[in-house]
Amino acid sequence: MSSRQNKVQAAVYQQPKSGQYQCGDSYFYTETENEFICVLADGLGSGEQAKESSEIVINIIRDNIHTTVEQLIEQCNRQLSGKRGAVIGILKIDFSARRYTFSSIGNIGVLAISENGRKKRNIPNPGYLAGYHRPFKIVSDKLDPVMNFILFSDGVRDKDLSQYFLLGRDVEQVVECYKAYRNGQKREDDTTLIAIHYQE
Repeated sequence: MSSRQNKVQAAVYQQPKSGQYQCGDSYFYTETENEFICVLADGLGSGEQAKESSEIVINIIRDNIHTTVEQLIEQCNRQLSGKRGAVIGILKIDFSARRYTFSSIGNIGVLAISENGRKKRNIPNPGYLAGYHRPFKIVSDKLDPVMNFILFSDGVRDKDLSQYFLLGRDVEQVVECYKAYRNGQKREDDTTLIAIHYQE
């Protein structure tokens, strides 16, 4: 699945854990006139119940894309009360403010890659969303005229993130290279990698 609109391109690699038919990760992204938002949610465990929790998160964000990252996480947390729970990563790019904002709770990672190829990886907030109040930090930073972002779930390994092809500006090619790189390797966890390219 890919999208090309005014300022942002995105492409996705997703595969379930080896031996599972359904991936517990869900994702959503969209671009409006003023902003781009992408969310990746991983329901705890695997299979259908994990998918249910991750889809609750996606539906909330799809219906509230213009609210802040902080408000989105708080709404998701409330809705997951009594459910199995989920970990989540949200990236928002504000075109007019020329800033990007992200937060992640649990094992969803965000990698920001500047125009000169410098990588900045966030440290996720610990825990998961399941209705309990928990503090979480939100990172906001200046947007370069050209930037790449990678959102990824725990099936993506540290050594995967050092691969040179992640610096590519063609997101379809980034995803195809990652697919070829992981081909034939056993997946210990559900795996989702979302490649995002922003150009002013």
